[in-house]
Amino acid sequence: MEKDNQPMDQNQLNDVDDASEMHKYFTNEEKDLLGEIGNICMGNASTSFSKLLQKPVTITTPNVGIAKIPELIREFNQPHIALKVKFLSGIDGDNVLVMSIRDAIIIADVMMCGDGKNPEVRETLNEIEISAVSEAMNQMIASSATSMSTMFQKTIDISTPETIISYKVDDSEKLFSGYAEQDIVRIRFQMNVGDLINSNIVQILSIDTARNIINTMLNDQNGFKEGSKDLKYDDASLDNENVKVTSEKVEPEIRKNYNVSDAVLMPLTQGANPKGSNNIDLILDVPLEISVVLGRTKKNVSEILNLGTGSLVELEKLAEEPVDILVNGKPIATGEVVVVNENFGVRITAIMSNSERVKNLNL
Repeated sequence: MEKDNQPMDQNQLNDVDDASEMHKYFTNEEKDLLGEIGNICMGNASTSFSKLLQKPVTITTPNVGIAKIPELIREFNQPHIALKVKFLSGIDGDNVLVMSIRDAIIIADVMMCGDGKNPEVRETLNEIEISAVSEAMNQMIASSATSMSTMFQKTIDISTPETIISYKVDDSEKLFSGYAEQDIVRIRFQMNVGDLINSNIVQILSIDTARNIINTMLNDQNGFKEGSKDLKYDDASLDNENVKVTSEKVEPEIRKNYNVSDAVLMPLTQGANPKGSNNIDLILDVPLEISVVLGRTKKNVSEILNLGTGSLVELEKLAEEPVDILVNGKPIATGEVVVVNENFGVRITAIMSNSERVKNLNL
């Protein structure tokens, strides 16, 4: 009976091509290991992301593949925002995280105390949204680096992140500046943020960086296995006498009698504080440092050395401009300088809005 040789469709051909491209660089075990490392790192990143948004966040199902830079540029032709960092120690190379502009708009709205349920349909981000989303993605990448430090048992340091926003193909090319090869490792994750986002977030690594990560992990595992050989025993090398002595020593420890009973729990009752009340007593002894910034200026070393008694230092602010009021180093309001009973004071004239506070997250 002859075999039915039906031609494969385009999707099947693409799967075969992707598999063959992956095998040029990594074995199936190495590909699975790279996906598992990414899954652990992004799982921890989703935890910090969830705390920031105060919503459940899951980032799972890594799909590891090889893509060429022109292909990725076409794929990222849709508006997106990317955060790019360099590994400074522990690993060589770059780490890039990419998400769509639509997802970024929703995340920024939630961070600015919105509900994120009615995202504005547009393809651009304003300055405040860029600052908010960059901070969120920065925390995700930092959490990922911390996870790798724990797994590899070595310090993983990353550089200050670079935010790249792509509205056209030319912008996408900025992501891949400095990559010598045309093939790139692309790890696509499924990202869910409550009932607001059900989308993908993409991690991009160079071939060399991915190889470095795999080798670092495999070396740690091999080191652990080699160090554990003394803990493994060959059954054939143990005689009955040794087995008997061992069992006599262990059995008294195993056969201890314990009294086990069900835990008795007290019934739940309504507490003294009504639901929704603010228990201000909890933070009455928490110190808060309030400072007022009259103005700032910059001087070079020679100018500072020339300062003496009676020298005047001109600040950047005008006399009538409001001063900044900071709590624990974070700006929260502005005010004007007044005199109260021969003492200087500050009258608060404006409280910063949520959007303004988000804008100052990176200060």
